[in-house]
Amino acid sequence: MKEMLLKAFQFRHACKVFDETKVVSDDDLRFILEAGRLSPSSFGLEQWRFIVTRSAVIKEKLRAACLNQAQLTTCSVVVCIVAKVQELTPGSDYVSARFKQKNYPPEIHKWLEQFYEFYYKQIDVLPWSIMQCHIAAANMMTAAAFIGVDSCPIGGFDPKLTREVLQIDGKNADIALIIPLGYRKNPQPPIVRLSFEEVVQYI
Repeated sequence: MKEMLLKAFQFRHACKVFDETKVVSDDDLRFILEAGRLSPSSFGLEQWRFIVTRSAVIKEKLRAACLNQAQLTTCSVVVCIVAKVQELTPGSDYVSARFKQKNYPPEIHKWLEQFYEFYYKQIDVLPWSIMQCHIAAANMMTAAAFIGVDSCPIGGFDPKLTREVLQIDGKNADIALIIPLGYRKNPQPPIVRLSFEEVVQYI
């Protein structure tokens, strides 16, 4: 199993051009989205929402909003990860519901609410929410690679135009990342990474 997972990481790369004749099946797409849905998140708040499209019209608009990157129109399907903002306010219906799901004893539940309110005041909410969304994004791309589906995380986009395409107001929520999915048209380029010794330090 370890070898299979490492093989998926070695398979994954930022695919720049997809084969437009190949379609990611609904079953495979569901598997990839489930990997995102089941991802861990800070306070268990699941700060993400996924907007999925196969529409050629919407993909064209997204390409225009993403600095004309070809991935958006050659891919089979696009997953746009939306970072929640307003819902994460302490005491909101959303936060309260997520905390209640944990079924903690009353004293633990009260402590969690108090600790979250304290933490919330120390952070910039949108970057924190986007950071959580990237956890889900990484898991989705790994899951995709595991079943032979290519991906390309796109963070280079015009925020205003992208919000307009996806009908996101930017106040209640905002765009975290855009992930085209499909099958590579060209051979995978060599993977270049720092050595294990350069990135790992034991103390």
